[in-house]
Amino acid sequence: MKCALVVPSWVPEEIFASGTAGSQINYWQPLGTLYVAAVLRKAGHEVRFFNGAFMTNDEILKEVGEFEPEFIGLYSTTFGWNKAKKAAGDFKKNLPEAFLCAGGPYPIAAQERCLEDAGESLDAVVTGEGEYTVLETVERLQRAKTLEGIEGLIYRQGGGIRKNPPRPLITDLDSLPLPARELLGNADLYLPPPATYRRKPVAVVMTSRGCNRRCIYCFQLDKERASGIRYRSVENVLSEIEHCIRQGYREIKFIDDTLAADYDRAMSIAKEIKARRLDFTWFASACVNQVDKPLLRAFRDAGCWAILFGAESGVQKNLNAIRKGTTLEQIRTAVKAAKDVGIRVSTPFLFGIPGETFEEGLETIRFALDLNPDIANFHAITPFPGTYLYDNLDKYGTMSEELADFTYQGAAFIPHTMTREDILKLRQIAFRRFYSRPSFIFRRILELRNFNDIRVAAKSLKSLFWLWTKKDLFRKEKTA
Repeated sequence: MKCALVVPSWVPEEIFASGTAGSQINYWQPLGTLYVAAVLRKAGHEVRFFNGAFMTNDEILKEVGEFEPEFIGLYSTTFGWNKAKKAAGDFKKNLPEAFLCAGGPYPIAAQERCLEDAGESLDAVVTGEGEYTVLETVERLQRAKTLEGIEGLIYRQGGGIRKNPPRPLITDLDSLPLPARELLGNADLYLPPPATYRRKPVAVVMTSRGCNRRCIYCFQLDKERASGIRYRSVENVLSEIEHCIRQGYREIKFIDDTLAADYDRAMSIAKEIKARRLDFTWFASACVNQVDKPLLRAFRDAGCWAILFGAESGVQKNLNAIRKGTTLEQIRTAVKAAKDVGIRVSTPFLFGIPGETFEEGLETIRFALDLNPDIANFHAITPFPGTYLYDNLDKYGTMSEELADFTYQGAAFIPHTMTREDILKLRQIAFRRFYSRPSFIFRRILELRNFNDIRVAAKSLKSLFWLWTKKDLFRKEKTA
C-alpha cells in the first residue's frame, strides 16, 4: 500500500520569539515517524515522508496529491494540533478515498477527543507506540478488513467512534528495524539549535524508551512507570551508530531521557565506541545523580563533547514540588565533574513551577549564574496533556485554553503564586543576565575557531540585542 507520513507545516515564529528564533531553532529528525516508516517498508509498503518544517501546506498538498497514497499518517504535538487538523481537512477534500490517521504526543493524550474535534476529516488516531498499530491498520485496510480489535487504535465507524484496547509497550526494542533516515532527503537540514552541535549532518538516536522518574511535567506513555525503562542492547545501539556513520552522519544527539540510567550499560556503550574507533562527536542527556567522573571521562574519551543536565530550579523546595528527585548539591557536583573532564554543560531551568514565587525565580537565576554552565536555557513549565500536572491542574494553577501556547517558550500554565507577566519577565531577565556577562562573552570570543562558530556567535548577538531592546520579547506573537 502507498503510505504518506506527514509532519504538518509550521514556522519557527509559532514557537519562538522572532528576535531569538535564530539561536533557538530546532529541526529534529522525527524519530517516531521514521520508526513507523521503517516498519512499514520492511513489510513491503511504499512510504514517503513529507516534512512541514521545510514545506508549506500547499507544497505538501501538491506533492502528497501527486503520490496518491491510500494511507496518510499525520504527526501532531499539542501546539501543532490545529495545523494537523487543518491538514487533515485539506487531505480529505483532495484525497477523499485516503485513510487519515493521526499520531504523536497530542493524539496519544487526547485520544477520541481528536476525532470529535476533527470531525469527518480524520478516520483514526493511534494511542501509543505507533509502529505495529499503524502496520496492522494498513494491512487490514489493504485486505478491506474491519479495524476492530487493533490494539492502540481509535477509529471512526459509521456515525460513531470505536475504541480498541491499548497496545502493550514494545519490550524487545532490538526487534525494531532502524529508523528510515533515508526518507529525510537533505540530512544537513535537520539541525539542533546552533550552539548545540559541532559537526553536521547530525543524527538523532534513542537507545532506550521510557523513564522511571516521576517529574510532574513529563509525558510518558507508561503513566504508572510500571515498565520502567526499556533498553536496547549495547550491540544494537552500536549497530545503529555504525549505520549512521556509513550514511554520512558526523555527529549524534542521543535523546534518551537519561543515557546514564543504567550506569554499567552507559559505560559499556562509551567503551565500545572508543574500542571501535568510531569517528563521530556526540551530545547526550543525563540525570545529575546518575553520573560521576569515571563515567563522564569515558563519555569524553568516546567523543562526547557536551551533556545536558536538567537542573530545572535553584530552589530545593521547587525541585521537590516537581518531584525531580535531585538536590542542588547533586546539580553542582555533576556540573563541576563534567567541566573538570572537559565536557561542555547545558542546563535547562523552569519558571512557573507550582508554588514558586517571583523571588524564588530570581534565586534560580542567581543559581544559574553561580553554576556557570556553558549553555543555559530558561523555559516556562508546561503541563502537556497526559502529564500529572495537566491531570491535577486545579490544585496548582490555571492553564491557557489555546493549544498553540503549549510550548516551553510562553506561559501556558500559571501557578497560583505567580502571574503570566512574572514568568515572561523572569525568562527575559534570566537570558539577559546569563548571556550578557563580560566573562561569558570573552570566553565565547576565545573559543571561536571556524566560520560556523562565527555564524553561531552572530545569531547569539542578534538574540542578545532583542533581549535588551524589546521589552515583551517572550509575549506570544500572533501568526497566520
